[in-house]
Amino acid sequence: MPPEIATDRRRERHEAKRSTIIDEAWKLARRDGLGAISLRDLAAQVDLRQPSLYAYFDSKLALFDAMFAQGNRQLLAAATALPEREDPVEALAELVETIIRFSTEDPVRYQLLFQRPVPGFEPSPESYAVAVAFYDVAGARLAAAGASEPEDLDLFTAIVAGLSDQQVANDPGGDRWVRLSRRAVRMYLAELERHPENIPSPS
Repeated sequence: MPPEIATDRRRERHEAKRSTIIDEAWKLARRDGLGAISLRDLAAQVDLRQPSLYAYFDSKLALFDAMFAQGNRQLLAAATALPEREDPVEALAELVETIIRFSTEDPVRYQLLFQRPVPGFEPSPESYAVAVAFYDVAGARLAAAGASEPEDLDLFTAIVAGLSDQQVANDPGGDRWVRLSRRAVRMYLAELERHPENIPSPS
C-alpha cells in the first residue's frame, strides 16, 4: 500500500473517531450538564483509556471548542437554508424564528453557543470564525431591514436572546415564544423607523 494511502486512511480513522467523541460528549452534556462532563466517562463511552483521549483532544477546553464549532456550523447551515425574501420584515422574522427553534431543540447546545456555562472557555479563532460567518448571514438580513448601527445590532441580539431564553426555560418543545417572532420584529423595526438616518434609501 502506498504510504500516502495509508496516511489518508489513518487520517480518516482519526477524524471518524474524533467525530464519535464529540457526539458522545454531547450525550454526556445533555445527561450531566456541560460543566460536569467527565473525560473518564467519555473515554469509556468511546472504548478508549483516558490517556488515549488526549490524542484527539489535548484538554477538555479543546473538546468544548470542537463542540462550539460544530454547533455553529449547524446554526449557519440552518440560516443559509432559509429562502430569500423580497420583504425584509418576513426575511428577518424567519431568521428570528429559526434561531429560537434551533435554540429550543437542544438547550445544551444553546448554552454553549450563546451563554457562558463553562468557566475559562473561550472559542479558538478558527471556531469563532464559524460563529462570525453566521452573524454575517444574519447581518445581511438586518441591513436589508435598515439595521446598520452597532446599537441596532445589540438591540436585535438582546431581543432574540430574550425570546430564546424564555422558550428554552419555560416552554421547551413548544412554540409560545416562537410565535412572537414576527411581532418582535415589527416592534424592533418600528423602533428603527424612529431614526430615519438608519433606513436605507430605495434603490
